[in-house]
Amino acid sequence: QVQLVESGGGLVQPGGSLRLSCAASGSIFMINVMRWYRQAPGKQRELVAVITSGGSTNYVDSVKGRFTISRDNAKNTVYLQMNSLKPEDTAVYYCNADVLRQDSKYWGDYWGQGTQVTVSS
Repeated sequence: QVQLVESGGGLVQPGGSLRLSCAASGSIFMINVMRWYRQAPGKQRELVAVITSGGSTNYVDSVKGRFTISRDNAKNTVYLQMNSLKPEDTAVYYCNADVLRQDSKYWGDYWGQGTQVTVSS
């Protein structure tokens, strides 16, 4: 089995910062792409940031220049540094990863349980 566990969410004032973490554990052989999604109340889930195993990144336009995705391959962990937060960043943030398990020859798509980020004064 593979588990992804997010942490680091919370309540922050507009203009503030938060750092989300997502640690993958279990029978992992390799992790390829890792992603952060978010879902605000009444809205569809949105892809926020992507990072490949080689470190290439991409962001949705609304967070460019404010959010930074990074990863520690040795720890099977992906991070999302969020600066200059706005009320519209309020959402549940989910991590997602393409994982090759030690006991499988097929890549699997795994999700964390989500962490709430609320930006409010």
